[in-house]
Amino acid sequence: MRDVLYLEQIEQAEVLLKPQRVEVLRQLAEPRTCTEVAARLDQTPQRVYYHVKQLVAAGLVELVNERKVRGITEGIYQAAARSYWLSPRLVGRIGLRRARDELSLGYLLDLMEDVQADIAALDRAAPELPSIGVSGEIRVPAEQRQQFLHDLQTALQELFTRYGGSEGDAFKLAVACYPKGNDHD
Repeated sequence: MRDVLYLEQIEQAEVLLKPQRVEVLRQLAEPRTCTEVAARLDQTPQRVYYHVKQLVAAGLVELVNERKVRGITEGIYQAAARSYWLSPRLVGRIGLRRARDELSLGYLLDLMEDVQADIAALDRAAPELPSIGVSGEIRVPAEQRQQFLHDLQTALQELFTRYGGSEGDAFKLAVACYPKGNDHD
């Protein structure tokens, strides 16, 4: 493990935009499995593995060993460094690529994986799980497509601003907008 990892790639810095990943990274200061980290953070091993996978891909966490547990190979991971320094040239650029990527299908697949992991981690035995699911089809002429996407983004930003305080119950909102595929008969 290095003392300092100097982050010069925007992709590396953007991986750390999720507070959950920072917590996972902190837990990996010592070599641990995803199951061990999950127990320490009171999360599911699948959710932790998702974040570890992203951290490994960004070079912030390394697979340091493996062990067999009931016939299954389990990875042991460790943070690549004790601390991470952000290159000054990245300041102000973080988030710009993310905004552009939010219009890509790859981002949409990552978002759906996040939603699936979040829902799987909910306690379904809880007496009340306030949630809402809305699905529908909107038809937008090609010349109005950009305006529609802008209006949708503005409406969501207004909600995030209005309800983005630090008090009250936390809810996660994920909206997906994608071209509808051909109907299969």
